[in-house]
Amino acid sequence: MNGPWRATVLGSQAAELLRRPGRFAATGLSLLIAAFVVFGAVMAQQIVTATVVDRFRGTPDAVSLVVTPKDAADIGEAGLDAIRRTPGVTEAVGRVDAGTPVGGSAAERYLALAADPGAGPLAQVRPVDGAYPSGPRRIAVDTRAAEAYGLAPGSTLTLLLPAPDGESTRRVPVEITGIVRSAATAAAEPTGYAPGPDLLKLLGMQGYSRVDVRTDPPAAATEAAERIRRAVPGAVVRSGDEVRDEEARAAVADASDTLELAGVFLAVAVGAAVLVATSTFRIVFARRVRQLALLRAIGATSRRLAAALVAEGAVVGLLAGAAGVLAAWGCAHLVPPVAGRFGHDLSAPAALPPAQAALTVLGTGLLAVLAVLAPSLTASRVSPLQALRTATSGESTVSGAGRTVLGVLCAAGAVLLARQQYAELPEPGDTAYDRFTALTLVVVSGGLAFLALIALGPLLVRPVLSALAVPLRRTGAAGRLAVAGVGGAPARAASVSVVVALGVCLVGSTLTCLASLDAYERYKETLEAPADFRLYAREGGTLDRTLAADLAARPELADVTAIRTAEVVQDGRSATVSDLDLTTVRSGTGLTARTGALGRLGPAHVVVDAEHAHRLGVAAGDRVTLESEGRPVRLTVAATLPGAGPYGGDFFVTAADLTRMGADPAPTLITANAAADGAEGRTRAHRAVTGTLTGPGRGDGRVVAEDAATRTGTDDDLRTMATTVVLLLCLTVLVAVAGVATTAGLTVVERRREFGLLRALGLSGAAVHRMVTLECALYGVLGGILGLALGVPYSWLVVRVAETSAPFTVPAGQLAAVLAALVLVTAAAGTVPALRASRTPPTVAVAQGD
Repeated sequence: MNGPWRATVLGSQAAELLRRPGRFAATGLSLLIAAFVVFGAVMAQQIVTATVVDRFRGTPDAVSLVVTPKDAADIGEAGLDAIRRTPGVTEAVGRVDAGTPVGGSAAERYLALAADPGAGPLAQVRPVDGAYPSGPRRIAVDTRAAEAYGLAPGSTLTLLLPAPDGESTRRVPVEITGIVRSAATAAAEPTGYAPGPDLLKLLGMQGYSRVDVRTDPPAAATEAAERIRRAVPGAVVRSGDEVRDEEARAAVADASDTLELAGVFLAVAVGAAVLVATSTFRIVFARRVRQLALLRAIGATSRRLAAALVAEGAVVGLLAGAAGVLAAWGCAHLVPPVAGRFGHDLSAPAALPPAQAALTVLGTGLLAVLAVLAPSLTASRVSPLQALRTATSGESTVSGAGRTVLGVLCAAGAVLLARQQYAELPEPGDTAYDRFTALTLVVVSGGLAFLALIALGPLLVRPVLSALAVPLRRTGAAGRLAVAGVGGAPARAASVSVVVALGVCLVGSTLTCLASLDAYERYKETLEAPADFRLYAREGGTLDRTLAADLAARPELADVTAIRTAEVVQDGRSATVSDLDLTTVRSGTGLTARTGALGRLGPAHVVVDAEHAHRLGVAAGDRVTLESEGRPVRLTVAATLPGAGPYGGDFFVTAADLTRMGADPAPTLITANAAADGAEGRTRAHRAVTGTLTGPGRGDGRVVAEDAATRTGTDDDLRTMATTVVLLLCLTVLVAVAGVATTAGLTVVERRREFGLLRALGLSGAAVHRMVTLECALYGVLGGILGLALGVPYSWLVVRVAETSAPFTVPAGQLAAVLAALVLVTAAAGTVPALRASRTPPTVAVAQGD
């Protein structure tokens, strides 16, 4: 280099960064956050993996070898004895994994059965109460089975085992000798345990599905494995470490589902960071227009100037990426001790993963290059005459016709795709609808709509501001000046507000879809279990007429309801009509009407499920004809359901109308609820049902009682998914808030003369502070309004495409809370820039631009 390094184009840019490090921080903040969240996800996966591996317990640590049969045949007692006699083998136990229904209960229940020695290094259970069984027809149960079935040491349990002929069932009473606790992490169902030989005799089985082997010393396992293969031909012998690693990997894979979901939303957060960085670079380069024009005046070409600006962006990205990686690594090491203070046991992550760290830093640099590319090309074309002018605000003076055309085209494409999916929405009962393709097209339509919002944002800012200006102008001079400040730079306001709108759109639409899904889950629960217990005849047909009265006489039960059904013909097709009063279904389970009201059901009226209502083309107030015993019956539709009816009913009428259709007076099924809340009340209710059905006169197994408590609910999974998704989407909002803070900070630097003039005209520092804070809050309001305006309609379309029976539910309270919180956070993001602006002295009004 012939001259000093500052004389080169790239050198001048580096000198500018060194002279104004605040601008470097402003341009790199959003990229630092993106690197932090990406590498934070990597460290979170390491924490989850380390925690699962440390806490997972499957095959006992003392197991040196695991022997399994190669074909379907189990390893018999002879094979187990051969393994035990193998030189080097210290101990060998056979494992059995089976199960059987449990008798003595009106509701069908199940008990898993496993073979375990009960003591020693190869045992997977530890006694809690009583003694471990020894002898025939004796078992120990785990704490889950003891609680679910009311068992204790000394009690008996009836197992329903298959008879030798394979067709009938034999009732085998067993004694509960003790309560145990399993050390296996994967144990998730009520289980009984007994020594292997005793369990084989009880079940009538011929062999073991697996044999665990302990060798002494452990190093002798390799030689013992070869001897076992010769002693038991066809056996598959694997090391205990291999089996434990396989089990741990499976457990980690299950725990990584949430992290895979996180990757989708991390991509959105990274995209938001690129938008914020692009806007920030554009503002910074506009602020340096005189410097760039001087470089052009002394001979710098546009190409060299653009390359220097891109190189500057790459340096900013690499430094921001390195800072984000180090910050995420440090936070990851703080998570376990902090979680421990709140009672959560997490394992510390391993050492810094160099490959992932390098990829994150390089990826952040690439993102910076992508973000700086368009602003650098625009800035490099600055005219040398700009050296004679002051810095501009960054608002483009070039006609936005091309941008407007692009926005209109994207909007038109989004509308056409959305309209196509609306026209092709599935109807109830439509099983041939390709929901995956439809949802993909809806996402594409949403992406085009967001691109249209980016392109048309400057045109949308002022109309929205005009509506907001009315209340804000009544707050005084600060409010009027805030509206003028945001409206005076619509392109800048749009670039910031669009990122906020992306976060609000995703969070709002997610909350709306999850609220609709939650309502649909409650509706499905109503269909499957409108009451705690459902009783019906095992072979079909009707129940004893006095059974409902006997159940109602039990104080442990409440809401005992006898329900009748009948078969009718409608338009040549068979259908089921029921006299179930849908308004008596316990409240809070989500049974609603799509048209009409369930309470309008009366004489000569009917409630129709969604599939039949669609096929008949009827809604509330229309007439339908049902044919019963060859006689047509004309009914008025009181309401239609959003989906199927409870207990498989297609039409629901009053009891008098069902009798008029010739239905049998005996009930088809009976429902009942527990009189008392809680597990104890439900246990007493279950015993009352069992006692009522005991004996040949009352059912003796011919009547089945289904317990709704045995159904696996999805509420917890849904809440976990909702919380995880919303928290991940908040990363996008975090990036947007960082963009607001960055923009406000650069704006304060750029408008110092304006603030000085306002101070010279008599505006107090507190009023200037309020003005800047209100401007930042307006970014949140603009983004919130635009995001909800885009997100709610697409939420409706997603819900209709995903499940046409789901009731569309708008969580107005949650959306209002999100909008309010966003406004407060964006206002808080401008606190520091507002403080700087309020301290601007009036003398700056007469100073020249820098």
